[in-house]
Amino acid sequence: MKILVTGGAGFIGSHVCRRLLADGDSVAVIDEFNDYYDPAIKRANAASFGGAARVVEGDIRDRDAVDALFAEGNFEAVIHIAARAGVRPSVLDPQLYIDTNITGTHHLLEASRKYGVGKFLFASSSSVYGLSKTVPFSEDLALPQTLSPYAATKLAGEHLCGNYAHLFGLNVVCMRFFTVYGPGQRPDLAIHKFTDSIHKGLPIPQYGDGSTRRDYTYIDDIVEGVMGALAYEGPAFDIFNLGENQTITLSELIVEIENALGRKAIIERMPEQQGDMPLTSADISKARRLLGYNPQTKIADGIPKFVAWYLGK
Repeated sequence: MKILVTGGAGFIGSHVCRRLLADGDSVAVIDEFNDYYDPAIKRANAASFGGAARVVEGDIRDRDAVDALFAEGNFEAVIHIAARAGVRPSVLDPQLYIDTNITGTHHLLEASRKYGVGKFLFASSSSVYGLSKTVPFSEDLALPQTLSPYAATKLAGEHLCGNYAHLFGLNVVCMRFFTVYGPGQRPDLAIHKFTDSIHKGLPIPQYGDGSTRRDYTYIDDIVEGVMGALAYEGPAFDIFNLGENQTITLSELIVEIENALGRKAIIERMPEQQGDMPLTSADISKARRLLGYNPQTKIADGIPKFVAWYLGK
């Protein structure tokens, strides 16, 4: 299958690309290689494809560039992972998130419609659930309020996907990722940032009292979920949670990292951050039933795997 992976040089995208290549698919990547974190990390990810994937340096905000890529690509499927990520930065610069995550997504949907793409996968986020009181979060929950511009752009992206499925028959699956971690994780994310600081004897910022809970999902499990979504032959539009179905508090997470490193953290207590969710918790029963999704790596096993990768870099 000829597949375009947007953001394919990033953390999740590069893992997906390597799996597609291993499965014998023809892979093209579009990635901006922006400086949200060190672009050298993304270039190393792209180099890991060994020339087997076509890598285009481009911005999904550029409608003409997107159209030109699709005009020559003959893509059968698009896996749209590219996005401006991060809740806290989105509070500081919402316009950038709107331009990339909403307008950029629209450019990709329009090109997919125009050039007859058969399948469109959209990487959404658990952040769309906002302050939902129903736990665990299921895909059919009403979502009246998000807590950050990032979350709002992801929900808007889902709605645009639904529009294109309804109006033009584009086959779309939205995948709500729950805090993905593992080898190659972005350095700005908590597990990587905490591991790096504890290892170097530097203080780590703990926002709030440590009671916030997250559903952390190991990258290998996410990739399996993406593959299941790619093979899914259900309705023209559908949404799936891809999480671990197990939560852990921030304080417990720090202890897991301390144990894996064999070092104690120096904790710098900080006020809670605007836009942060107090809880994420995935109901994955729908994904289990319809995608064959069956996450294998619990946090107690995943953290030592991540730390081993970190120490062996």
